[in-house]
Amino acid sequence: MGFRGEGALLTDGAPVDVPRDAAREAAHEELRKAAYHQNDPGPVERLLDWIRDEFSKTVDGVASPLGGGGNAALVVLLVLLLVLGVVLWRRYGAPGRAARAADGLFTGAQGPRSAAQHRADAAAHAARGEWEDAVREQMRALVRGLEERTVLSPRPGRTADEAAAEAGRALPDQARELASAARLFDDIAFGEHPADERSYQLLADLDRTLGRTRPTPVTAGGGTA
Repeated sequence: MGFRGEGALLTDGAPVDVPRDAAREAAHEELRKAAYHQNDPGPVERLLDWIRDEFSKTVDGVASPLGGGGNAALVVLLVLLLVLGVVLWRRYGAPGRAARAADGLFTGAQGPRSAAQHRADAAAHAARGEWEDAVREQMRALVRGLEERTVLSPRPGRTADEAAAEAGRALPDQARELASAARLFDDIAFGEHPADERSYQLLADLDRTLGRTRPTPVTAGGGTA
């Protein structure tokens, strides 16, 4: 008795009908055999292929309005990322710098010390070529000197940036130099930038310049008296 379906041949050449659904299932079962999948990509390869495809779609989407194909778009993206990295580095310095720069300027100092003592320590470090310590002590001397002259009101935990901003309001002619000194201090003390004799000398020269000024005192609230 015959069945309706796809035509097939017996070994003797006689035709026989096979049901359509049964033929399809037999074909699926045959294709599931491992011999047909020896060269198929593994899960990791399929994931990488998917990532590459998605990245290509993104690049092509950028390239369409620009022209020049995927290579041109990739170059544009790389340039933009490079520019963004430079801007962030110049604005915030090394990663984590902003958080560390919030530390008080006198953190770790052995009790209250006068500006003269900080200057002496800075000079001693400079004589030994210990430029990072010289810069730290010279910045402390600069700020302590402003406090002693009542340009700044003494305030525990004040940062170099805060001191520069407050002193700049009382010393507008030196506001830019004070801000630069604070950035220099942060770069060296927290940003892992190397210190040298020039860095120390810049702070020492500014300290002497500030000592010759006649500013308007700053109150505890940061305003001028």
